[in-house]
Amino acid sequence: MAEINMVPFIDITLILLIIFMVMSPMLVQMQLTVDLPKSNAINTQADDDVIRVQVQTDGTISVMNKKLTLKNLERELILRLGKANKKTILVEADKDVPVQQVVDVFDVAKKLGAAKLGISVLSKN
Repeated sequence: MAEINMVPFIDITLILLIIFMVMSPMLVQMQLTVDLPKSNAINTQADDDVIRVQVQTDGTISVMNKKLTLKNLERELILRLGKANKKTILVEADKDVPVQQVVDVFDVAKKLGAAKLGISVLSKN
């Protein structure tokens, strides 16, 4: 009676499983580096409808060239948005700014009911 020997197949499968289990934490820890593009586009939207929020690498936040902290950002955006929530909030960030800081600004803006949110690359000047 001829039978297929399954032991070598099971051995190879278990070895592959061990290799994938060892390699998966290493793959998760690798970081993806992203170079943000530079834009030369001209802003076609009216500047009075846009509230520019700049996030610096040191954690400072500027709204229309007024330096704030994250705690004071909500109060400043309430004043800038006013009763007409049809304004756009444009978050400008440097490429070295942690993403969490940008997300925190988005959370505050969304909580206040901004009409549109945008993200931009911080200009060098």
